[in-house]
Amino acid sequence: MSQDSAAVPDAARKLAARRRREIVAVLLFSGGPIFESSIPLSVFGIDRQDAGVPRYRLLVCAGEDAPLRTTGGLELSAPYGLEAIARAGTVVVPAWRSITQAPPPAALDALRRAHEEGARIVGLCTGAFVLAAAGLLDGRPATTHWMYAPTLAKRYPSVHVDPRELFVDDGDVLTSAGTAAGIDLCLHIVRTDHGADAANALARRLVVPPRRTASDMGHQRYLDRSLPEEIGADPLAEVVAWALEHLHEQFDVETLAARAYMSRRTFDRRFRSLTGSAPLQWLITQRVLQAQRLLETSDYSVDEVAGRCGFRSPVALRGHFRRQLGASPAAYRAAYRARRPQGGAPEPALRPERSERPERPGPVAGGPERFAAMAGHGAPAALAAAAEAGDAGKPTSDAFAARLPEAPVPRGAGRPVLPSQREPPARAC
Repeated sequence: MSQDSAAVPDAARKLAARRRREIVAVLLFSGGPIFESSIPLSVFGIDRQDAGVPRYRLLVCAGEDAPLRTTGGLELSAPYGLEAIARAGTVVVPAWRSITQAPPPAALDALRRAHEEGARIVGLCTGAFVLAAAGLLDGRPATTHWMYAPTLAKRYPSVHVDPRELFVDDGDVLTSAGTAAGIDLCLHIVRTDHGADAANALARRLVVPPRRTASDMGHQRYLDRSLPEEIGADPLAEVVAWALEHLHEQFDVETLAARAYMSRRTFDRRFRSLTGSAPLQWLITQRVLQAQRLLETSDYSVDEVAGRCGFRSPVALRGHFRRQLGASPAAYRAAYRARRPQGGAPEPALRPERSERPERPGPVAGGPERFAAMAGHGAPAALAAAAEAGDAGKPTSDAFAARLPEAPVPRGAGRPVLPSQREPPARAC
């Protein structure tokens, strides 16, 4: 679903008489990151009527027994408890302390009751895990911080996780990606309630862009290499490590299944259950990632890059690269190099520069400017890998890639453990 869609589902419930949409309840928990928690407090809790921003009434609610301690050891005292949610027409969960912990049952019950009575439920960043635990995201599109999207998709398979979006508006349930995207979603709510002028006035006061999109920030043009940590203890970890070491060779999923001593069907099912990604999609993504890195750090021609990444032809590389990153390999390299002098000295080439055969020109959404912005973007986001033609309509939560190992895994050294498989704490947003 489009991040800026305001279409309300047919199943949206009528707001209960005692609830008012302009009353916003913010649900805080102990251990939550203070920055994310402060976003809805700043947007909905400060009177800016002098700037043309309609006023909301803010209810800060404790989602569990006090005291509430934030990151940094600060202690908060919320003026309201869960009972105050009964008056709110908008309920915001700005963050959750740990994606490995279950939220308090009482808070989940309060969220379900609010939703049943027509309240708009909002989850910022890891707050999406609380909404998912309450069952409010079942069968819906949603997003969260790119680092936690694979875990959300795996833990709640009925949720259609789309890590490419800054936020997702599904009518009465809304979710956002990481920290700054929470501001984007809150501005979107103001825009939905009171129009563009009010949202633009608020954006000026906050000194932020009034309306960002994922492509503006290069958000959806990054591929994430992370995998859930569970795979590190699974026999498939050895197969994954082998595949990453041999991307320059031409092999297919049948080869991987044979190395795992499984049938293709069993391997597909096992791989998807562990990673949330079909093995073919994962393999294509890894080859594109390798090509992306070579285009950034070497002077190999596009044809040579294709061969060094295991693509059967340069045409295959160009098709998958454009599908996943929105531009041809040559356009990506040109935009990346145009950006490098601003961000520091260019990385040394792997060999003397040589001319590259130009590619046939084609339309590129956003043009090189998008990729110039992408090269300087500080927080990469997960991008669902492009499937083959028959898989093009699958949910985007199916594609999360594994991190490239820094050194080959020695034979006979036991089961390899892939790097960066440990889930970072939720405060890392």
